[in-house]
Amino acid sequence: MASLSKAGAALDALRDDLVGAVLAPADPGYDEARTVLNAVTDRRPAVIAQCADTTDVVRAVRFGRELDLPIAVRGGGHGVAGAALGDGALVVDLRRMHEVSVDPAAEAVRIGGGATMSHLDRATEPYGLATTGGRVSTTGVGGLVLGGGTGWLDRAFGLAADNLLGVELVTADAERVHAGADENPELFWALHGGGGNFGVATALTLRLHELPEFSVVLLLYLPESGPDAVRAFGEVIAEGPDELGGAVLCGAGPPAEFVPERLVGTPLCGVLLTYAGGEDHLRKLAGPLLALPHEVELAGDMPYADVQCMLDVPSGLRHHWSAQCLTGLPDEVVDILCARADGLPVPAGCRHLLFPQGGAIAAGPREYPLPYRDAPWAAHPFAVWAEPADDERATGWVRDVCAGLRPWSTGAVHLNFVGDEGPERVRAGLGVGNILRLEKVKRRYDPDNVFRFNHNIRPV
Repeated sequence: MASLSKAGAALDALRDDLVGAVLAPADPGYDEARTVLNAVTDRRPAVIAQCADTTDVVRAVRFGRELDLPIAVRGGGHGVAGAALGDGALVVDLRRMHEVSVDPAAEAVRIGGGATMSHLDRATEPYGLATTGGRVSTTGVGGLVLGGGTGWLDRAFGLAADNLLGVELVTADAERVHAGADENPELFWALHGGGGNFGVATALTLRLHELPEFSVVLLLYLPESGPDAVRAFGEVIAEGPDELGGAVLCGAGPPAEFVPERLVGTPLCGVLLTYAGGEDHLRKLAGPLLALPHEVELAGDMPYADVQCMLDVPSGLRHHWSAQCLTGLPDEVVDILCARADGLPVPAGCRHLLFPQGGAIAAGPREYPLPYRDAPWAAHPFAVWAEPADDERATGWVRDVCAGLRPWSTGAVHLNFVGDEGPERVRAGLGVGNILRLEKVKRRYDPDNVFRFNHNIRPV
């Protein structure tokens, strides 16, 4: 660590050099700048560099290396483990770098490293184009894509990483590199699932797909109808086209306009079907689910960018997530999911999400370190709550759900869905057979493990 005099001089120089802002703990705005999605995260970085462009990123990384600071990278700030921050670290904050440039003729889009899904989806929507994104509009595009990336369109268009065409990166040596199929191909391979281990992604280029129509059906069932609804959902997905996706959402009825007051705060089983097509055809596909007795029915054509906002969560809440990739959806799994939903600690706002995979996910490229693409289902229990007093029962509920599903786990895991669950889960998320190769890439681009506030790959 540098001396105080050297650190002070370097900080003054960084303030002079950066186009963006530089915040230290005593500066106004520092506490707001260190706030991320998960209110459980309360870390105090040494410096937050709010970079305005790639040159700012280069200068910030050089500053961090000069003072021997660990470096955290902030895009959307959505990671449940709070990896966007580090105590005593330099935070390279990319949020000002959210430009989106659409090339409709090439069906491609270039996205700044700080862009969120909302920036991306709103920019591509006027062209009738889209690509696989997350299921929340405030999610950072960079973290989602580099970690693999699932979303409502993944069965139709593949994982987000499957649509990655190029990455512009600033390495631990403050060097600019470009990774693509024909340029630094080994780094490009590692960026398909390896996350932020190899540098700061200042821009990404993604493949786009035509999406002239998008529609949804949302149904809410009482708990006694939950098992039948989940089974029917599984059958509808299995028999439907790849353009059909969605999720099971079990939890307390939200205080939303479409939820009757008598159901707010009570356990419900929700089924959301999403379709890259029109409402009329989606209703035919949803027939078995519509035939079951339900309390709420919403259906219609809806802009994809609006659907991306349906699960948005307000800031200032506490989070704990986990996930299991499942070998199938047998009755035992359905019963566990529904039984755990009946026992929700309702004030803690716990939820089940059950996502179908298959389609273009399973048919996607096999060479990347994304070992979960063969799993037909992914369970994603998560808790969102307000009070620290609920921490233990909320996190305990998530752990219990995952433990109950473990006998049906494929062993793989979506790393974007989990926090710090230890190195074995990181290996499961990358694929044991890929670890040595990833470690070699890490050694080449970050031999000192400067970028370690992530699902970390240690240099060999």
